[in-house]
Amino acid sequence: MRASRLMSLVLLLQGRGGMTAAELAKELEVSERTVHRDVLALSEAGVPVYSDRGRGGGYRLLDGYRTRLTGLDRAEAEALFLSGVPAALREMGLQDVAATARLKAAAALSPALRDAPATAAQRFHLDAPGWFAGGDPPPPALAPLARAVWSDRRVRAEYKGNVRALEPYGLVLKAGAWYLAARLGTRFLIFRVHRFGEITVLPEPFDRDADFDLAAFWVERSAQFTRSLLRDVVTLRLSERGVRMLRHIADPAAVDDALASLRPDGTVRLAVESLEVAYSQVLRFGPEAEVLDPPDLRAMAAEAATRMSALYGGPRPADHRR
Repeated sequence: MRASRLMSLVLLLQGRGGMTAAELAKELEVSERTVHRDVLALSEAGVPVYSDRGRGGGYRLLDGYRTRLTGLDRAEAEALFLSGVPAALREMGLQDVAATARLKAAAALSPALRDAPATAAQRFHLDAPGWFAGGDPPPPALAPLARAVWSDRRVRAEYKGNVRALEPYGLVLKAGAWYLAARLGTRFLIFRVHRFGEITVLPEPFDRDADFDLAAFWVERSAQFTRSLLRDVVTLRLSERGVRMLRHIADPAAVDDALASLRPDGTVRLAVESLEVAYSQVLRFGPEAEVLDPPDLRAMAAEAATRMSALYGGPRPADHRR
C-alpha cells in the first residue's frame, strides 16, 4: 500500500511541477504528517525531491528528473479506457487501478498538455446509470466476475438456483443494470448479474474466441430480446401527425415494421408487448390515432375518450377560475 502511495506521490509531483503538503495529502487521502514522512523516505531512496520554503512553497522534483514508473501495465491500460465511467469502475473494484493509470498517463504528457485531463473532465461526463436508480449497492457477484473477465478465468456460478460452469467474456452496463456475456458449452448467453448467487473464480483459464465482438453481440442479443417481448399486434389508423408521432411513442424495435406496413389511409400494424402497453401508447396519440383492432383495445380507448369528454366537456370548475 505504501509503495503504491510513494509512486503516486512522485507521479503527482512529476505531472504538476510542484505541490504543497496539504495538496498532496488531499490527493493521496492521508495526513500532512504522512506526506512529510513519505517525502523523507523518497529522499533516502535517492529520489531528488526537495521543498520550497516560504509563501507558495511546497515539494518539487529536481528539474529534469523523470521517473521510469510511467509505463502502464495491462490492467492499468485497460482500466484507463473505462475511466470515463467512474461509477462502473467503483462497482467493479477498479477505481484504484484507473487512478494510478491516469496519474501515469498525465506524468508522461509534455508540460503543455498536462492540463488536458482536467480540460476534458470539465467538458465531458458519462453518467451510465438510469434515472431514479437510487443508491443500491452493486451486485455482490460483480467484483469476482470482473476479475474473471479481466483474467479469462472460468467461474463456477450459482444462477437462479442452478450451478453452472461459465466462461465469462464480458460485462455490459445498461441503464444502471449489469449483464454478463458468457459462453456455456458452445453457446454464448446473456445473464443478469444481480441474479447470480455464489461465484467461484477457478484457477484454470479458458481460450477466448478471438472473433468474439462484445459490442456487436450485445446489440444483436438485446435487439432479439426486445423483439421477443413484442408478442401482440394492434391495428391503428393514424393521422399525418400521428404518423410523425409514431417514432416517439411506439417501441423502437416496432417502428420500422409499422412504417413499412403504412397504407395510404394511415392504417398501420404495430407490434406491442401487451394490451395494457398498447393502451398506454394509444392514449399518448390522443385524437391522432383510432384503434381498429383488436375490439378489446378499441373498447378501452372508447371508454377513455368518454371519460375525457366528461372531464373537459363542461365549464371549468368555479374554484379554479382566476
